[in-house]
Amino acid sequence: MGSEGTPVRCIGHLDCDAFFASVELLRRPELRGKPVIVAHDGPRSVVTTATYEARKFGVGSAMPLATAKHRCPQAIVVPPDHDAYREASAEVMGIVRDEVEIVEQVSVDEAYMDLTAMAMPKSAMRRLQARILRETELHVSLGIGPNKLVAKLASDAEKPRGFCVLDRRDAWRRWAGESPGLLGGIGPKTTDDLARRGVTTIRELSKVDEATLSEWYGARNGPWLWRRCRFDDDTPVVPVREPVSESRENTFSIDLADRDEQEAELRRLSIKLFEALEKQGRRGRTVGIKVRLKDFTTITRSRTFPHPVVDEEALADTAVGMLREYDPPQPVRLLGVRMASLELEDGPGVQLALPLSTG
Repeated sequence: MGSEGTPVRCIGHLDCDAFFASVELLRRPELRGKPVIVAHDGPRSVVTTATYEARKFGVGSAMPLATAKHRCPQAIVVPPDHDAYREASAEVMGIVRDEVEIVEQVSVDEAYMDLTAMAMPKSAMRRLQARILRETELHVSLGIGPNKLVAKLASDAEKPRGFCVLDRRDAWRRWAGESPGLLGGIGPKTTDDLARRGVTTIRELSKVDEATLSEWYGARNGPWLWRRCRFDDDTPVVPVREPVSESRENTFSIDLADRDEQEAELRRLSIKLFEALEKQGRRGRTVGIKVRLKDFTTITRSRTFPHPVVDEEALADTAVGMLREYDPPQPVRLLGVRMASLELEDGPGVQLALPLSTG
């Protein structure tokens, strides 16, 4: 317990390992163990992410693709499919929310969790890590600390497949000699300015008194920096409501030309989606499809009803009807179905997801 009988904060941070690349490897298992770069292959492209086999050559996110290819000529470049990543993210985060009450998803592949009320948070996080792998085949790294700052550093400390628990003293011992830029929120501009003032490590920053930091960076940022370099962070975990839409899609290894096969696949995906929503006790009013052709042309269609769709055949019939109306002019590389404007069966939800476009 804390100084006044309050529970000691316990915060978890979950980060999916090489997330985009890992999703691609699930869809293309023949690439396992090979250096893979996820990026659009163009002269000005940058690396979205890379497998750890490519990272061994110094390939990193946001690096120009030309540089990455120079460092790792044997790398296989795979174009990103953000719809697939969003779907995989929804599966992972759905499991997280099923296990933890207070979750703040901060990106497609990472989330903070408030574990303070849990009796055995370390055991719970071990189970969560194992469940995500079992149900999604994706690896995640988990960090646990007294605050968001330490928890995130901990999740990064032993990637991939890491599990790291640190308190503030542990964090100090581990990173006091690193650049202040390691601490989230301290950007390159501040890091460079600190270096010009002779402050190049977290340890050196901690030796600058709060008044001086306030003089340098203002009455708000000065005290914040003073706390930051001591690994002190009282930022709460703020639950973010789950977007009220869900989809299922499939990318084919061989383009699908036969219309009956296309319709059968779309029906299968529709039933799979309906079953998932039924388990969640949710229904939707907007049905949409996504079709990606052989030449990568991608279209979406959607239809919104005045009342929720409550029958799997109705969902499938609507999706297939839109496919027939579109009448794909080429063999199909990908098919997907989505349901949006979702709401709980016992009451309306709040529409947070972007509506499906029509094109």
